[in-house]
Order: sequence, then structure tokens, then C-alpha cells
Amino acid sequence: MTINDYIELINKKLDEFIKIEYPQNLFKSMKYTVTLPGKRLRPILCLETCRILGGNIEYAIPTACAIEMYHSMTLIHDDLPCMDNDDFRRGKPSNHRVFGEAVATLSGDALLTYAPEIIAKYSKNLSADTILKVLTEYFNYSGARGVIGGQVVDIESENNPNVENKQEVLEYIHTHKTSDLFCLAMRTGAIIAGANTEILSAVTEFARNFGLAFQIADDILDEISTFEEMGKTLGKDKQEGKLTYVSLYGLEDAKCKFSCHIKKCYDIMNKQNLNSKVFEVIINKMIERVGI
Repeated sequence: MTINDYIELINKKLDEFIKIEYPQNLFKSMKYTVTLPGKRLRPILCLETCRILGGNIEYAIPTACAIEMYHSMTLIHDDLPCMDNDDFRRGKPSNHRVFGEAVATLSGDALLTYAPEIIAKYSKNLSADTILKVLTEYFNYSGARGVIGGQVVDIESENNPNVENKQEVLEYIHTHKTSDLFCLAMRTGAIIAGANTEILSAVTEFARNFGLAFQIADDILDEISTFEEMGKTLGKDKQEGKLTYVSLYGLEDAKCKFSCHIKKCYDIMNKQNLNSKVFEVIINKMIERVGI
């Protein structure tokens, strides 16, 4: 499977999983952001992890798509006026600009619960025990101790001169706000493939480092990229006084930290024989975009 093969498969399944029903405006809002063109990194990493560990990717498709739905929820909420107040996402008007703030908020809420429903309803080839493990991962990484917790600390740190231990706070924000969703994707792919404890630990470490590298790259690109490349408003992190790798360490040191996490990813792949051309292509594209 190539990246494009995965994207085509994921897009097809996402379209199938979200049907427009009553109340139509809610489901249209949910589907709008979920089906916007995107890199589909998280579901790809879920499916590819499952594949390289000997699993059947068909068994992982509901979980992979559920993770993309959850990710779309974070994008909808992140763009709201009460959060980052962004009018564009992936080059298109943000959800709240199309459907209004109230429906956008509620469609994000709906996706939060719709995603695990997809896992439970369509994972017919998985045992009850495996489904329970996958759902436990979903709730662990997506909730108050995971992505949402990271988002709250991110908001609390904006334009806040009283933040102490900024390095630790920054690490917390990006570990949870960004890395946790990559951990969820790769860990569930590994669990569906029946990975042992050692491999699951290695996959988690890879995902953690990949997620941090991804976030550092995003921080860097917010400084050096263009709207056409990113599909969203740039420079908002600096404008809103966000705590980022660039704001704390500067552009060049941020690039060094990015390279360090990328090296760790390759070290884990080599040590554990996690051979994947898909992983390599994704990582190399990140390196190219950052300009390392």
C-alpha cells in the first residue's frame, strides 16, 4: 500500500461511515470537516502499523477512521472564536464559518461520541477483548488526561507571563495536544495486529517522538510557510502569544530539536525492524518541508 492508496481507502470509508440523516445540518457539519482533503496521517499510521506487524488492515479500518473523526472534532473546536478563532481550515472556510458557532460546537461534540460508536459497530472481525482494549486506548488518549488536557494547558499558557517551568509546560502541551493522538493511532494498530508488550512499547516511543517532531515542524512552518502551503491562517501563534518551540527556543534550536526527534524515530525503526516505506516517506516529507 502506498500513501495515496491509504488516502483513497480512508476517504472512501469516511464517506460511508457518515451518512446524512436527521437533523441534516448536524450531520452535514460533521461530514464537512471530516471529509475535507487532508494528509490523513493518523489513520495511515494506524493502518500501516497494523500491516507491518502482520495484522489485517481491513480489521483496523473502523478504528483508523474513528481516529480521523476525533481529529476532525479537535479541528472544529480549535477554529472556534473562543479558541484560536480561525476562519480557514485546509484551505476551506472553517466549520463555524459555514454552519455557525452553535452547530459547529455540537457537531464536534457529536464526533467525539460518534467515533467510538464506529469502532464498536463495525469492528466485527475483532474479538470483544480487542475491541475493549481499542476503546480503552481511545478514551485514555482522547480525554482529560490526553488531547483535551493538552489543549486546556495550551490555552492557559497564551499571553501568560506567569507561566513557570515553561519547558515542562511546553512538553506537556505538545505531548498531549499532539503526540497522544499519534500514540492512539499507532498503539491501536499494533493492538489489532496482536503485538506483544515489547513491540507495543517501541511503537509508543516512536509515536511519541514522531508527534513531537510533527508539532515542532508545525511551529516552524507557522513562522516560515504560506497560506497556500498550510491551508490555514499563519502567524497566529506569535500574535496570540502561544507557547511554542519557536517562541521558547528560537527557530534554529527548534529545528535542532525537530532533527533530534526524527533521529529517535529512525533509531526505533532500525532497532525493532519496523520496516515501512510509508513511514519513511512521511518523515522525509516533514524534513523537506522544514528545510533541514
